[in-house]
Amino acid sequence: MKIYAFEVREDEREYFEELSAMPDIELELHPEALTMDHIQILEKDSGVSILGMYNYRRPELDLMKKQGVIGLSTRTIGYNHIDVDYAGQIGLHVCNARYDPHGVADYTLMMILLCLRNYKQALWRTQVNDFSLTGLMGKELKDLTVGVIGTGQIGGTVIRELSGFGCSILAYDSSENEDVKKYAHYVPLETLYRESDVITLHVPLLKETYHMVNADTISMMKKGVVLINCTRGALTDIKALTAGIESEHIGALGLDCMEYEEDIVHKDLRTDILSNRDMAYLRQFKNVIHTQHMAFYTDSAVKSMVRRGVCGLLEMAEGKPCSTQLC
Repeated sequence: MKIYAFEVREDEREYFEELSAMPDIELELHPEALTMDHIQILEKDSGVSILGMYNYRRPELDLMKKQGVIGLSTRTIGYNHIDVDYAGQIGLHVCNARYDPHGVADYTLMMILLCLRNYKQALWRTQVNDFSLTGLMGKELKDLTVGVIGTGQIGGTVIRELSGFGCSILAYDSSENEDVKKYAHYVPLETLYRESDVITLHVPLLKETYHMVNADTISMMKKGVVLINCTRGALTDIKALTAGIESEHIGALGLDCMEYEEDIVHKDLRTDILSNRDMAYLRQFKNVIHTQHMAFYTDSAVKSMVRRGVCGLLEMAEGKPCSTQLC
């Protein structure tokens, strides 16, 4: 089977090369995104693996189907960049990735602690030999209530890791997890917003979750709330976050992703001017920590994403059960 992989990063190549030894597959790697021009040259009965920086809606999916593509795999857990419902309607198989949840869970805990201990300011000061303590007094997790929205694999792991800190943990999900109940108390979403000192998001980006953190929901939260997002940027309204920081209703933000990040994520833009004013303005605040969408980025996770991207396509093409198949 011919498999095309697009948006291939250098750190993925060794794992793709390991898989190239599998019988009956031919891998073709491309660093660029899969655009309409590329779709037009895909071979019949091939499979395609992508990342998440380009959207695949009806025109792209229709053209893939016309070319005879069997399946599309995204080497990401999130799949909001693919119109999965439409792909299912036209008979184009789609699957996503899966990797151990501990990498993102660990990163989330790190973000919480960095925010609570004012580490951004502490780091900046030490760079210029300022070792003063004024304004750097932090808070301890054991004294706080942490709200976790979404209790799937990653959210559930965050909760288990948080339990060791002695904090009170509130949870919300449309379906409750019995294992999570050992460590957290499920409450309505509005209750979680009102009672949590720290709130962390672990839900997929869907129509129902788009901008779930907005001006109205922020107004329900405690003054000084710490918000963490290591999932998808558009779960939060960037203008509402900015207003919350400016008014000091939000005490700190830990963002591994930000709305409208698609044109900058994983790129070296040191000599460029960032034209996204909302993003550039928000990230400069002393209590806003912004990293380069790297919570997932461990050797174990990258290897798993590549392997699932290839093996998922093979399973779907052969009609075998695919644990990550979406349609």
